[in-house]
Amino acid sequence: MIKAIRVMLLPNNKQKTKLFQYAGTSRFAYNWALAKEQENYKNGGKFIPDASLRKEFTHLKKTEGYTWLYNVSNNVTKQAIKDACDAYKRFFKDLAKFPRFKSRKHSIPSFYQDSVKIQFTDTHVKLEGFVSSKKKNKQKLNWIRLAEHNRIPVGCKYSNPRIKFDGINWYLTVGIEYKNSNPPPSNGGIGIDLGIKELAVCSDGYSCKNINKTQKIKKLEKRKRRLQRSISRRYEKNKKGECYCKTSNIIKSEKELLKLNHRLTDIRQDYLHQATSEIIKREPSFICMEDLNVSGMMKNQHLSRAVQQQGFYEFRRQIEYKSAWNNIPVILVDRFYPSSKQCSCCGKIKKDLKLSDRIYRCGCGNVIDRDYQAALNLKRYGEDILKQSIS
Repeated sequence: MIKAIRVMLLPNNKQKTKLFQYAGTSRFAYNWALAKEQENYKNGGKFIPDASLRKEFTHLKKTEGYTWLYNVSNNVTKQAIKDACDAYKRFFKDLAKFPRFKSRKHSIPSFYQDSVKIQFTDTHVKLEGFVSSKKKNKQKLNWIRLAEHNRIPVGCKYSNPRIKFDGINWYLTVGIEYKNSNPPPSNGGIGIDLGIKELAVCSDGYSCKNINKTQKIKKLEKRKRRLQRSISRRYEKNKKGECYCKTSNIIKSEKELLKLNHRLTDIRQDYLHQATSEIIKREPSFICMEDLNVSGMMKNQHLSRAVQQQGFYEFRRQIEYKSAWNNIPVILVDRFYPSSKQCSCCGKIKKDLKLSDRIYRCGCGNVIDRDYQAALNLKRYGEDILKQSIS
């Protein structure tokens, strides 16, 4: 079992320059490989393997005008070419959209590091090829400080190290292999109903509140709206003809807006991790959830913003991989299953149930919160599925 660990880097100015240089070279190699594949396809040729492209790229380095490629580690460009070929193959297998060229302005700066040559200590990470000199004072440039100490274990096998810039900070993501020694839990199963009023309502009574309704998030959202309007007014004020001029004050405000967006995202992501970890700590024997049609829900103009802020897919993704770590099966129910409309006592389906009806009232005398009832029905559905699989 491989777990991915993400940690923030704290590079100095010289190291930041090198990181951007590596990311730019990786982008160049990716675009070069993609252009070669497209040109070959237009000429009626077959797919070019990444090994052939890497050999051609090695010859390109020796030509005049491309000697600057020697300033960057060879493994960075090799993996970038391989990534371009993989993206091209995935398109023809109907697994992804057609790959686009990476833009200097709009693409995320990122690059690969060799999993064998990368080294970690409790406080630093050593990247390959920043400095080739063997002098101790220059070798320090290869070691970048980590924001979190003892976050990544030392002396183990690493896989697919990637370094990425999010607009403010540099982050390192690396996969580490762990032994899956957790026994399967023996407690009762849990049904989870996701919603707007509450993020998640579980069949055992536990519920996760909607963090977007808290005063902290509302203040940050209000500040974000005001900052966006301020930037828009400045653009209009400095407009020359049909062109918008970006002044130094606009750049400062946009950076402040970027930091604010990152803060909102981090708060929501942290809350999702807390909520999903709390559910996993209960050690249920199974987890049953609905396969929500999020893209269809986003078409509702009144609910699209709330649905986007809740992060239903991210909640499901975290539940799935954390359950796999703890040997907990996850059962996904079809999106057309009437979990809210079906009575948890008599099983009768109330077809005329509206979204505004928060309390479910049945003719059998059952009066219950609709979200909690949906969670009970999902738990029962999961139990039936497990019984059928055993029999």
